[in-house]
Amino acid sequence: MILDTRKKELIVYGINFAPELTGIGKYTSDMVDWLVENKVKCTVVTSFPYYPYWQIQKPYRGFFYKKEVNNNGLLTIYRCPMYVPKKASGFKRILHEASFLLSSFFVFFLLIFKPKISNIFCVAPPFHLGLVAIFYKFFKGGTITYHVQDLQIEAAKKLNMVKGKMLLAIFSKIELYIFKNVDEISSISKNMISKLIHQSNKNVTFFPNWVDNKSFYPIENSNLNREKWGFSEKDKIVLYSGSIGEKQGLNQLIELAQFHKFNTQIKFLVASSGSYSIKLQREVNELNITNIYFLPLQPNEVFNEFLNIADVHLILQKKNAADLVMPSKLTTIMAIGGLAIVSCEKGTELYELVNDNKLGILVEPENTDELKYTIEKTLNNNYNETRLNARNFALNSLDKEIILNKFIKIT
Repeated sequence: MILDTRKKELIVYGINFAPELTGIGKYTSDMVDWLVENKVKCTVVTSFPYYPYWQIQKPYRGFFYKKEVNNNGLLTIYRCPMYVPKKASGFKRILHEASFLLSSFFVFFLLIFKPKISNIFCVAPPFHLGLVAIFYKFFKGGTITYHVQDLQIEAAKKLNMVKGKMLLAIFSKIELYIFKNVDEISSISKNMISKLIHQSNKNVTFFPNWVDNKSFYPIENSNLNREKWGFSEKDKIVLYSGSIGEKQGLNQLIELAQFHKFNTQIKFLVASSGSYSIKLQREVNELNITNIYFLPLQPNEVFNEFLNIADVHLILQKKNAADLVMPSKLTTIMAIGGLAIVSCEKGTELYELVNDNKLGILVEPENTDELKYTIEKTLNNNYNETRLNARNFALNSLDKEIILNKFIKIT
């Protein structure tokens, strides 16, 4: 258990939230929806939806601050303004997150003068949001659960996103201060937990990401639905659906598409949005590549059906990233019984998870030659056992209701 909500009140603090369709915001929103269904009053302090487009989405544009009250008062959402760069470079990302830290601080300052809320669930990244949660606790008391979805500082170092050693040292000291002053730390993978225990010298609770198996499931004869998205029953669809950023090596797709260009049945489909997606589309158009297709992220109402049209799903990551982030898109792919090609290094937790449970096909990160032939192999062979393993793992180990009931006390 990481949260005791028997007092039926909770502050949830994080930069990402509904209606964002992917990433951390999706899990935070799922948890809040589940809590509200169980009559827990939630106060959410968040930003305006921007991810993964890196642009504030309609109809939220034009607001300074915005307060929303839903579900007969059980859910109150404070949306805070922030700087959103069109292209999230290392420095601009720092400014982006700092602007939200500052604007959300004023909401917490106002909450000090309202009735006390005993629990704060603070989602990192951004890692420094813990400072504002600690500020609130200083005046009002209560407990802070600091939930780490991504080892942000370590990822910035390994992927060379932040180059200043002094700045990284300052960030590490701030993070250590947060670790010392929160009541509970939780995270989504065992290797991340091991690193956090070493850094914080505290116990860290395993609180994994989940999947809603009622919303995501296999559809028989799903190839019959492909016409909705412009494909035929005979096409072989290799799908990448999700955000594109520094950790994903999607430039490989160009070489993959060129390698398979003479097989007109193989279609590479990218469903994403944002600056990196636009850049990839531009490169594809400049090279006159005709077997890569682009669609925006699909809405929740059709997302299960959309994922089911793919023959193969790609989970691509650069080297040094796989042990820092557990890809959220993998849980949904497993729920539909999808066949995933996963790029990750041996010895990482992701590799062991997929390998030990036979949940997908593993390839070495950034090894385009291996990926070329793996795609060909998966499209020409039967992997029904792997698909069944993935679906059963989602049902038995990743189910939303099982995980939330296990880790959150509501009665």
